Amino acid sequence: MNRSTGLARLPHALRAPAASRSNAVPAGAWWLWALGLATAASRTTNPLLLGLLVGVAGYVVAARRTDAPWARSYGAFVKLGLFVVGVRLVFSVLLGSSVPGTRLLFTLPEVPLPDWAQGVRVGGQVTAEQLVFALYDGAKLATLLICVGAANSLANPARLLKSLPGALYEAGVAVVVAMTFAPNMVADVLRLRTARRLRGRPTGGVAAVLQIGLPVLEGALERSVALAASMDARGYGRTAQVPPAVRHTTNALTLGGLLGVCAGTYGLLAAQGAVYGLPLLGAGLVAALAGLKLGGRRSVRTRYRPDRWGARAWLVAGSGVLVAAALIVAGSADPEALHPGVVPLSTPVLPLWPAAGVLAGLLPAAVAPVPPSASPVDPEEQP
Repeated sequence: MNRSTGLARLPHALRAPAASRSNAVPAGAWWLWALGLATAASRTTNPLLLGLLVGVAGYVVAARRTDAPWARSYGAFVKLGLFVVGVRLVFSVLLGSSVPGTRLLFTLPEVPLPDWAQGVRVGGQVTAEQLVFALYDGAKLATLLICVGAANSLANPARLLKSLPGALYEAGVAVVVAMTFAPNMVADVLRLRTARRLRGRPTGGVAAVLQIGLPVLEGALERSVALAASMDARGYGRTAQVPPAVRHTTNALTLGGLLGVCAGTYGLLAAQGAVYGLPLLGAGLVAALAGLKLGGRRSVRTRYRPDRWGARAWLVAGSGVLVAAALIVAGSADPEALHPGVVPLSTPVLPLWPAAGVLAGLLPAAVAPVPPSASPVDPEEQP
């Protein structure tokens, strides 16, 4: 039985609907899901769990991404993650490691350093333990990058900007423009290279790069000028009068809340900071949201067809939170399973119930609306 036939036989209530403007998952839900996976990745160095997190993120991206320019950025983040792992291994080989090891692999010529550089070496002995430790450490950072890439591929930056509070709208525009510039530039490069290939012109070499680069930069400049003109025509930048007391209260709540969020996030990412991290994060979020709510009074902009958080959006965001919570609890209950030892070397084991918690991250692939390019054909809906 193929996939289309199997989905066609399911009841309509159990199938994810085709994506449309009215039922699309808000960008914030995708970011919460991805940040939940990234938080889970920061709590473990077990390569099996990290690989499972990458597989979960990749499957959801493959099942629910669209054909938009930003949806093509996932592959770039995967390549960046592999590059980070390679760089971490190279640094471990060249600069050594503080991890003691007994299984000598090879010895590099060591560069003599002055006395003030004690504790630092270039070259020397390379052991299997230090390479495995570097591999685990690099894999954790690569998984974090891949989870962020999944959010970039699934979340519409324009809709994310629309969902921002009024107090952050000005800063959000700069962030969204920065996030969309690179994907649009990559799309322009692919379009121009395809056009040159159809005309029989070379697409490689310095000369071809120079000939392609000028139209790409010109197109980016034209888009920036058009965006500025449209924002000016819509009266962007107008603010309302706010009493000084409200303004000072807003600044205090926002600044204090953001500091609390930073401290709480650091506590969650630290090895033993979950005890104070969650209360600080919760208090910071409450204070920051109150400050943003007050700060939104100075913005007179309106929203056309704002995004609504339905049951499917809450399920998408909640699945990421569930993954993060499962790994945080597992790190407190059984830290050895999440951090396999390297001295002495031991084979990593896949812990069952943390792995089951990671698999909860697959929920968006079942509940999120199906993009048009990935929608199966339903024989009952054919004319």
